[in-house]
Amino acid sequence: MQNISEVTEFILVGLTDAEELQVPLFIIFTLIYLTTLVGNLGMIVLILLDSRLHTPMYFFLSNLSLVDCVYASAVTPKVIEEFLTESKIISYNACASQMFFFAAFATIESFILAAMAFDRYAAVCRPLHYSTTMTTTICALLIAGSYVSGLSQSSIHVSFTFHLSFCHSNVVNHFFCDIPPLLALSCSNTYINEIILFMLAAFNVAFTLLVILTSYLLIFVAILRMNSTEGQRKAFSTCASHLTTVSIFYGTIIFMYLQPSSSHSMDTDKMASVFYTMVIPMLNPLVYSLRNKEVQNAFKKVSVKAFSSLGLLN
Repeated sequence: MQNISEVTEFILVGLTDAEELQVPLFIIFTLIYLTTLVGNLGMIVLILLDSRLHTPMYFFLSNLSLVDCVYASAVTPKVIEEFLTESKIISYNACASQMFFFAAFATIESFILAAMAFDRYAAVCRPLHYSTTMTTTICALLIAGSYVSGLSQSSIHVSFTFHLSFCHSNVVNHFFCDIPPLLALSCSNTYINEIILFMLAAFNVAFTLLVILTSYLLIFVAILRMNSTEGQRKAFSTCASHLTTVSIFYGTIIFMYLQPSSSHSMDTDKMASVFYTMVIPMLNPLVYSLRNKEVQNAFKKVSVKAFSSLGLLN
């Protein structure tokens, strides 16, 4: 019989051990996180304050901003802390919590992206029926379904992952508690975990991508039928921005999760993870909002009111 002691905490390897990079990376990721919070929380407040933005499109966008804040906050503060302290320890329960919130809200984001694509399809391809298609009830059900799906799937992942035994080592070759590096660390048979991870990830990617690609295919067909060249240009520009973010998000998800554990290179995975844990939540307000004239006008209106109330404008 072998005496096996289960771990009570994990040690995160982090992004890099190079001491000369600790301070520059601390500054960079702190700025990224602050930009993420300011951009996404600012967008939520702006949508709440301006009644002209109380439409299905901006309802989805406010939820997307909320999701970005939560899943970025599940990872980034710990990464920033790792750059400042020599101790990179995370407790067993904190590791499970980090995995839960990240997996849940990353999944929720994929479904919200699909809901936003369907909303754009309804607006472009069925404009006369838009108000009856995207009702308050339908929008609420789409968002509720996204949250239920994300939270339930994350509960499954966390439950199955933390029922494994971690007896060989407690050093996680990653900068946060993600599923693949913990499976690689376990001394249990992880075959069932890998099957569940692959099946759920494949379902999420296949279903949401099918909705997104089908919606945009129909949108492109409708755009090509437009007589206005300027209208076509603006519509293509909006679609290109959305599809760019979708490509980055789904590209990294597919790269990370839809491959067998034997094919994983943790150093490469860490670089890919930076994009969807930190960069994408920061870019979403820029891609979806700051190039939008309605949002710009709303921001100017709210800014003028704020400065006027402070007596800074005559």
